[in-house]
Amino acid sequence: MIVWVNGAFGSGKSTLVDELRTRLPEALVFDPETVGYVLREIVEVPTGDFQDLPLWRRQVAHLAVGLVEEYQRPVLVPMTLVDPGYVEEIFGALKDVGITTHHFFLKVPEDVLVQRIDGRSFTPDDPERDERVRAWCKSRIESCVAAEDSLPGDTVFLDGELSPQELADDVLVRVGARPGP
Repeated sequence: MIVWVNGAFGSGKSTLVDELRTRLPEALVFDPETVGYVLREIVEVPTGDFQDLPLWRRQVAHLAVGLVEEYQRPVLVPMTLVDPGYVEEIFGALKDVGITTHHFFLKVPEDVLVQRIDGRSFTPDDPERDERVRAWCKSRIESCVAAEDSLPGDTVFLDGELSPQELADDVLVRVGARPGP
């Protein structure tokens, strides 16, 4: 089983996955950004967004499948994925091999997203880069919010302003998982 936590930057994806991980200690956490970071070290990313690389999308799907098949454990995935074609490509690959994928999207008002992004430090030792990353995240808010209407029909929309504990309770019930201690 894969639990994919989607939403705009600043919506709380990683925070929710951290909370889920404490309740499902057997779960593996797979952050597809790491695949993007590796690819960025090897090849040029002309658009600046590694999701635009077909290899990134293939590798994310293959690695997610491999983690589920090899380790037979739930896999938690915190990743913004809103391009309809990319969603279909990755989720289609998971479906093609029969992996149950629960897709959650954290809905958060735009002003709250901006506040959260402004409150984060991505590269504390490099303030200029930190500001570039913040600007990039904020530039994606509109497309993330707009994508809500084009996500797959089985996407579960969650109120991203709830506490991580409340969200985790809801997710665990919806996936039929028994929470850990």
